Amino acid sequence: MGGSFDPGTIDRLRSAEEVEIETSAAPGATRHRTIIWIVVDGQDRVFIRSIRGTIARWFREAVAKPATVLHHEGHAIQVTTTLATDPERVAACSQGFLTKYAGHGPVRSMVAERTLGATLELLPR
Repeated sequence: MGGSFDPGTIDRLRSAEEVEIETSAAPGATRHRTIIWIVVDGQDRVFIRSIRGTIARWFREAVAKPATVLHHEGHAIQVTTTLATDPERVAACSQGFLTKYAGHGPVRSMVAERTLGATLELLPR
């Protein structure tokens, strides 16, 4: 765990409108795929956030079992999720959403106070 994503993956994630995150409640349990938004900040850190806050199933599963998979355009990207709790990372994620998804109706919900605690940073594994 740790390190950074390769430049090709960063470019794909930066330009991706949506990705699917694959999570499960426990090893061997049913796997779920959920379509989510994704942002990459100026430091090539990758963030996701649940529009439903911490109550969303995929978010709870990603916190409980951080080894997850992103799916985008035929690529399966193995990631580890980590809760982003420091104000700088949370703000970077919010700014990423406001910039990347400007003009999309739900973007304001993605940066609402109730969603900030559902910010995850993704690391390669």
